Amino acid sequence: MTGDSKKIQKPASISEVDAFLRQVRATPAPAAGRRGRLIFAMDATASREPTWDRAAQIQADMFRETADMGGLEIQLCYYRGILQFESSAWCRDADVLRKCMSRVFCAAGLTQIGRVLQHALEEARDSKVNALVFVGDCVEENEDELSGLAGRLGLLGLPAFVFQEGRDPAAERSFRQIARLSGGAYCHFDASSPQTLRDLLSAVAVYAAGGRAELENFANMRGGEVLRLTHQIIKK
Repeated sequence: MTGDSKKIQKPASISEVDAFLRQVRATPAPAAGRRGRLIFAMDATASREPTWDRAAQIQADMFRETADMGGLEIQLCYYRGILQFESSAWCRDADVLRKCMSRVFCAAGLTQIGRVLQHALEEARDSKVNALVFVGDCVEENEDELSGLAGRLGLLGLPAFVFQEGRDPAAERSFRQIARLSGGAYCHFDASSPQTLRDLLSAVAVYAAGGRAELENFANMRGGEVLRLTHQIIKK
C-alpha cells in the first residue's frame, strides 16, 4: 500500500452515514431475552497504529451504552505482522477488553481479512453472533475469496459492519462487497472525526444487544447528533 493511499481525504458525508444506518435497520434484531454478541475485529498492521488507542476507548463506550439492556458480549480479534491472528475470550467487562487491547502493538504485515471472516463463521456455528464489526484501511487479498466468505456469513444471518479509514478505492470496493453479501453495511470514517465512528459503533452495539426498541431509547436519551444519526434506523 503506498503512502498516498493512506492519506485522509474527507470525512464521511451525511448521505453515507444515512445509507449506512438504513442498512443497519434492515438487519435482523437479536432474539428477545438474549445477550447480544458482537465480534470487534481490527487491522493491527503498521498503518493502523495511530488510531489503535482511540479504538480501545470506543469499544469501552460500546459496553457502556448497552449495559442497561442486559449488556453485550464482545470478542476482540486482530491481525498483524507475519500471519499473526489473535482472538480474545468473549468479554462482558470493558476493563478486561481494554487491558487486552492495551497489550497489543501494531506490526507491519499483510491483511488477513479472510481469517477474520472465517473465524466469525466458526464462532457463529458454535453459538449465535449478532454482528461482526471490522475496522481497517486496506485489502491485500483475493476479492473473490473474501466475497465467498462474506456470502456464507449472510447465509448464517451474521451481518458484517465494515468501517474503512482512508479512501483507498480498491479497499472500498472489497469492503462494500463484504458488507453487502453478508447483509451488513459499509461506512467510511475520518481519523480526524472520531465522534462519528464512536456514534456509529455505539448504534451497532445497541442494536446487537437489544434490537430496534432499545436503539430508539438510546437515541432519545442521547439526543443531538446521536438522535440524528440513528433516526434512519428507527423510522419507517
